[in-house]
Amino acid sequence: MEDDKTMSVRARFSTREAVELAVEHLVQQHDIPRADVFIQSANALNTAGTQAAGGDVSQGLEARDDAALEGDIEVSVDVSERQLADVEKALTDAGASDISKH
Repeated sequence: MEDDKTMSVRARFSTREAVELAVEHLVQQHDIPRADVFIQSANALNTAGTQAAGGDVSQGLEARDDAALEGDIEVSVDVSERQLADVEKALTDAGASDISKH
């Protein structure tokens, strides 16, 4: 049997909404255990991305300006090599940029 190595895939997103979509697709469509998906700021600051989206955008009420738009959000996921292409596509389809493998 061939050894299927595990690797980490990292991707950056500009909105929290895109991160949530990416995680949802990884878990529900690609059977990635949620415990293998990590979300964090891509820098040392608290951030909700670089663009307002989802709950950070006004829905016909007074415009909000309190979202922490301090930089990208990074998603890291541990996957087997055989899952790599599907995971990269799911991340890209959700709006990821700067995808790297480690």
